[in-house]
Amino acid sequence: QVQLVESGGGLVQPGGSLGLSCEASGSIFSVNAMGWYRQAPGKERELVAAITSSGSTNYADSAKGRFTISKANAKNTVYLQMTSLKPEDTAVYYCNANIRTYVTRTDYWGKGTLVTVSS
Repeated sequence: QVQLVESGGGLVQPGGSLGLSCEASGSIFSVNAMGWYRQAPGKERELVAAITSSGSTNYADSAKGRFTISKANAKNTVYLQMTSLKPEDTAVYYCNANIRTYVTRTDYWGKGTLVTVSS
């Protein structure tokens, strides 16, 4: 079994900063790409940022210049540092990871962490 556990969500004022982390644990052979998605009320889940095993990154246009994704391979952990937060960044943020176990390779999801940007 593989688990993704997110942490770091909360309430922040507009213009503020917040950091999220997500650790993958369990029967992991290797971790491929990891990323962050978000889903706002009434909207579809969307990609925020992703990072490959080699460190290549990809950002949604809304995140470019404000969010930074990084990872710690030894800890199977991915981070998302968010700055200059806006009310429209309010959403549940989900961690995603493409993981190879000793049996298969598939995508796993965390349960999500709520980020609220409000004054």
